[in-house]
Amino acid sequence: MDLAGELRAGTDALGLTLQQTQHDQLIEYLYLLEKWNQVYNLTAIRNLRKMLSYHLLDSLSILPGLENCRKALDVGSGAGLPGIPLAIAMPEAIWVMLDSNARKTRFIRQAIAHCGLKNAQVVQSRVEDYHSPDSLDFIVSRAYAPLAEFCDSVTHLLAPGTRLLTMKTGLRQKEVQQLDSNRFIFEEEILNVPGVSETRSLVTIKLL
Repeated sequence: MDLAGELRAGTDALGLTLQQTQHDQLIEYLYLLEKWNQVYNLTAIRNLRKMLSYHLLDSLSILPGLENCRKALDVGSGAGLPGIPLAIAMPEAIWVMLDSNARKTRFIRQAIAHCGLKNAQVVQSRVEDYHSPDSLDFIVSRAYAPLAEFCDSVTHLLAPGTRLLTMKTGLRQKEVQQLDSNRFIFEEEILNVPGVSETRSLVTIKLL
């Protein structure tokens, strides 16, 4: 099966319905990531098929948790993950990819242009220094920081309805204990990502 077929099978397994143009954009992004990765070392994963599972499908697996999203921030976006795949899958939502690394934000800008995304933008900044011009529905992170550290870093960006989504390889009890239970409540959902053998979970955090 070719990469396009594997992507189609993967999104079907996740229960997602995407247009052919979206599938094409995702594959274009994947090839661009592989090309840049050879020079700039954006991700430790080199194999295209593994990148498809561990980057594209892994990012898309949280799509059901982003209901009624108008605007979202991807903190510590790195190579544009999960923000770029989600911006492709959610053309009606605005996605802001935030990272302090100039090399990585340069790649994200190229990916946005290469995929023709009109609903995505990139900001080179530390999250503590970033101030959104309007309210955010979701703040998302992938392998960014422990729960308490993540929450503390984005406190200044939280509106009453803002939800935090962070992707984990299983939630550790120490992280739970460090989270301020007087301010936040959380739920953990186990994700089944095609081609990913490790435990994956999505933690949703809300202000009390």
